[in-house]
Amino acid sequence: MAQKINLAIDSRSGFCRSNSTFYSKRNPIPLPRNDSLDVTTFISSRPHNGQVAFIDAGTGRHLTFAELWRAVDSVATCLSDMGIRKGHVVLLLSPNSIFFPIVCLSVMSLGAIITTTNPLNTAAEIGKQIADSKPVLAFTIPLLLPKLAGSKIPIVLLDDHVTGNVGQAKIVTTLQQMMKTEPSGSRVRDRVNQDDTATLLYSSGTTGASKGVVSSHRNLIAMVQTVLSRFNLEEGEQKFICTVPMFHIYGLVAFATGLLASGSTIIVLSKFEMHDMLSAIEKYRATYLPLVPPILVAMVNAADQINKKYDLSSLHTALSGGAPLSKEVIEGFIEKYPNVKILQGYGLTESTGIGASTDSLEESRRYGTAGMLSPSMEAKIIDPDSGKALTVNQTGELWLRGPSIMKELEALLLTHPEILDAAVIPFPDKDVGQFPMAYVVRKPGSNLSETALMEFVAKQVAPYKRIRKVAFIASIPKNASGKILRKDLIKLATSKL
Repeated sequence: MAQKINLAIDSRSGFCRSNSTFYSKRNPIPLPRNDSLDVTTFISSRPHNGQVAFIDAGTGRHLTFAELWRAVDSVATCLSDMGIRKGHVVLLLSPNSIFFPIVCLSVMSLGAIITTTNPLNTAAEIGKQIADSKPVLAFTIPLLLPKLAGSKIPIVLLDDHVTGNVGQAKIVTTLQQMMKTEPSGSRVRDRVNQDDTATLLYSSGTTGASKGVVSSHRNLIAMVQTVLSRFNLEEGEQKFICTVPMFHIYGLVAFATGLLASGSTIIVLSKFEMHDMLSAIEKYRATYLPLVPPILVAMVNAADQINKKYDLSSLHTALSGGAPLSKEVIEGFIEKYPNVKILQGYGLTESTGIGASTDSLEESRRYGTAGMLSPSMEAKIIDPDSGKALTVNQTGELWLRGPSIMKELEALLLTHPEILDAAVIPFPDKDVGQFPMAYVVRKPGSNLSETALMEFVAKQVAPYKRIRKVAFIASIPKNASGKILRKDLIKLATSKL
């Protein structure tokens, strides 16, 4: 954030007129400088005093931190023995479970890539994701096996208890068997860097076709730090109710991974039922409740009955996301549950979770706001028609930049097996202002074409991020420290205009 030193930034809004950028007013998050680091190692190495990592709200089964990390090592050993390597994609099709995080953490520890999907998706929708992400292995539960019937992917079952016909499913083992394996320190482990891909999650497809969003270990580490910075988790034992789907980016980075770094306990509900949620709060003395506005509204409307039937005295914070809360809902909740403060958050898959949030009741009472930008986050408000950057109190499209934002286009290009090096620059265009252009160094012997490269990128990014022009060159110009000399490339690209 050194670039901010000589900028005149408004202390109230965080807006800098010289570059039309909003800067976060929160303290920057500390990020590790060691490039050779995966998110699993980062989380497991964080010191804390926590004892129980996960509780299954339905069965009461506990998973201690010691049991969790041993299970992660055991499963990673088995995956390595099965030939899973850095860059391989592993599919996880499952509802919330205390075993969901074990799979994710094990896969990412090897440098392999986890891709999750909604259990409510149809077999056809899941088939499209499989065709796009090309997983070499899948984890699922017996009930969901029919949704993988059309694929020939080897399958690991999360449950030992298989009933009924599994059809032609190629079941290779179960997670329970993998967890019993003695961890091996001599297993094959490729070197994992922070910029390597960790997850390939798919957007909901609400406004169009579902798109794969590539997030790096650096993105996830940044979001772990962002999540931890929101909450004061040092004071006593904190327990979070997990109603958020773990296959969703927020559920994955917060409840399946990030909060583990604080030593907090995650109480997992396999699916949402109001009674189950409220009973779990009472039984396990939960302190934090993440939810979406419809649940919060239901709690307000039924507050008298709820307060008579359930003891929610342990609860001190409700976390709402998915849509803004109205003044009436916030004030109604505060009136009915005076000892519980409301925090709100705004984010998306591309931002690896939170992009802005309200971190106190006072901030939440700024009605209609999504809160302040997350730590180390920058933003611009852009007129979608003209592409012009707007100023304070103007309406436009929100652009975010920060350490948790999905991999940019160069990192995506470098995942192509025939690309040695790459750089992306803005190329001027009279119709759209500018579009991405790629300079690419092909590996020896490669005949990769411009069309094939553009199709490779188009499958994995939103339309505005698609590469529209490609030039193949012998090397990417860089300075002594290895930084790409984009000005030279821009000059080269525009010299013929």
